[in-house]
Amino acid sequence: MAQRTSLVIAGIVILLVVVGAAFLLRGGEKPAAPAETSPASPATQPAAQPAAQAKPEKPRLTGNIEQDIVAIGRYLASQGIHEAKYTVWGAGDPNSVLRTLAVVEAAYRLNKILEKHGVDFKITVEQKFKRGGGDQLAEDFAAAFQSQANPDIMANSYKHIARFADEGYLLDITQYLEAYRDFLNDFYQSLLGAVRYKGKYYGVPQDTEARPLYWRTDVAACIKEKTGEDILTGLAEKIQKGEVTWHDIYRYAKLAVETGCSEWGVLHRKGSAHPDLIQFIYAFGGKLSDPKTGKLVLDVPAVYKWLYVEWKMARDKLIPEDMMSWDWGKQIHPSTVSGKTLIWIGGTWHWTEWQTKPYYTDPKTGEQRPLTAEEVKKYFYYTLFAAGDPGDKPVTLSQPFVWMIASNAGKDNPKYDELHDVYQMLAFLLVVKASDPDLNAIHSIISAHLPVRKAAEQLISDKTWVDKLAKLEVELSPEVKNAIADIVKATVNEINIEFLASASKMLAYTHLTPIHPQYPQLAKIFADAVDKVLRGEMTPEEAVNYIISKVKADPELAKAVEIVGEIPKDWQFP
Repeated sequence: MAQRTSLVIAGIVILLVVVGAAFLLRGGEKPAAPAETSPASPATQPAAQPAAQAKPEKPRLTGNIEQDIVAIGRYLASQGIHEAKYTVWGAGDPNSVLRTLAVVEAAYRLNKILEKHGVDFKITVEQKFKRGGGDQLAEDFAAAFQSQANPDIMANSYKHIARFADEGYLLDITQYLEAYRDFLNDFYQSLLGAVRYKGKYYGVPQDTEARPLYWRTDVAACIKEKTGEDILTGLAEKIQKGEVTWHDIYRYAKLAVETGCSEWGVLHRKGSAHPDLIQFIYAFGGKLSDPKTGKLVLDVPAVYKWLYVEWKMARDKLIPEDMMSWDWGKQIHPSTVSGKTLIWIGGTWHWTEWQTKPYYTDPKTGEQRPLTAEEVKKYFYYTLFAAGDPGDKPVTLSQPFVWMIASNAGKDNPKYDELHDVYQMLAFLLVVKASDPDLNAIHSIISAHLPVRKAAEQLISDKTWVDKLAKLEVELSPEVKNAIADIVKATVNEINIEFLASASKMLAYTHLTPIHPQYPQLAKIFADAVDKVLRGEMTPEEAVNYIISKVKADPELAKAVEIVGEIPKDWQFP
């Protein structure tokens, strides 16, 4: 019995030693209570934990932007990426700042969605807006692409799409837009041709415009006083019906100069023939492309008549001989807003540009200032671009600006080789959000460009919304609101809304220049020819032969251009 008792005591001692050793090995920590580790306890059921930790699948676009940005944000966050950076470049008149700021605003709005869903991811956008035309910006983009220093998104003329798509610089977004079909359907269908090349989409329309003839009412009144001829009464309707042509405009311009009512009869853009002066080709019944062959067309009769008008007006001192080298800010706009010309061949955006830039010298104070909206309405009458000859039709021309996404979009972000398709989808969502109807409507009003979306046009006709915009009581990020505050103050008013509605009707007469990789090259040759006839260095006939020789001298251009027609022998102007 004593032996049995000893064995029991020894067992207890051994057990205590084992328990004590285990206690010491755990550093004196109290062992967990069985209830807290029980697999049967619902409170600590680990079954949900693996699902929460699983990485999300690579997202695909669905057409629901909230769902898509959240999916992309969560996916990139799961890859250890919590910020993506993009850059956007744009160009244009000084009031078109939303060509880049809208993408900044898009990032702000997408980040708000991500915050709402608790996604640890954000987008930042660096923007660069350049005053002036987009041709130099396009060349900067092409050069930067070679060193991968190009922007991810660019707002520029649609005319660059063909060249850049052929060279592989642009992202084909056709598949993305198939998911965003409702978004696409809100754009005016006529504008979608500007972003489609060889059956694929390479951009999204950002704005468009018409290119009216602006007539100085004070110069016309002066002509009436001195000659008795009333130019402006019913002029818009007469031009619309083709009853007033460039033959009549020559005579009106001559009256303006000869009576001393203005220094010049007609002023037009500097530097390039595209797009303003290209209207002459259409106004004289010509064409620039052949849809059957896909080639560009050098329409000799129409181009000759255009160059003759320029040459004749310059010889009679109705257009400056050095018009193509005038300075925009120092000569062209100051001369126009001060009434030194009867006619200005311009664009709708000039209507508000004259209200925000100090081109006008106030005769009372001698100080330079912008015109007020009331002054612009008082001094400028506008019409379609008149028909060339009797029997031709009036025209206007649109050059939609579009957002293009670089084929290497997102390149500056982590794991780009692995995740480039996700970064490209994110760039596309930035463009979709930058196209929100309110942003498109604000851009249209402050820059006098025409809206590209039906929903934006509805907003512009909503007086309550416009009144809120005038007070900046609309939803915008602080950065964008501050950036456009001065422009909004100067331009959001009933006069400009009325102008937009009226100018929009001109789109029924509009033309688009061809989407062809060699078109910019042909347009540059046209510009050289215009400069030469204005300066008197060539006759119109010599200038046409110069264009033909330049086309034939370049094998690639020669293959791309059909030369049709001959110089008319019996044509009279004026």
